[in-house]
Amino acid sequence: MGSESMLKEMVCITCPIGCHLTIRQDGEEIEVSGNTCPRGKQYAIAEMTHPTRMLTTTVVIKNAIYHQIPVISSAPIPFDKIEETMKLLKEVVVTAPVHEKDIIVKDIFGLGIDMIASRSMKRVD
Repeated sequence: MGSESMLKEMVCITCPIGCHLTIRQDGEEIEVSGNTCPRGKQYAIAEMTHPTRMLTTTVVIKNAIYHQIPVISSAPIPFDKIEETMKLLKEVVVTAPVHEKDIIVKDIFGLGIDMIASRSMKRVD
């Protein structure tokens, strides 16, 4: 049991306090210290067991004033799917007009997470 023990430090980002957390993981057991509220513990456990990130990037758009349009994930994406998602989005090309909150890619990898436009862009010929 002791040979599996791992110690990690991180700063909690769930509120402006920015608590310095110490996480000790021993197999399935996770101990968190340094948090001033329960959200810090939840954040640390999630980061150790199933880290996720919101993804913001751009995709190519045709017939618009700009050549790229910003997109954002509708929910946090598992960290281990970020690179694969970026490769997928590199191949995406949309045509104007696009409206803010339009779904650009639906249900990425069956995760139930969409990539949505974070701004509108009119058609320009």
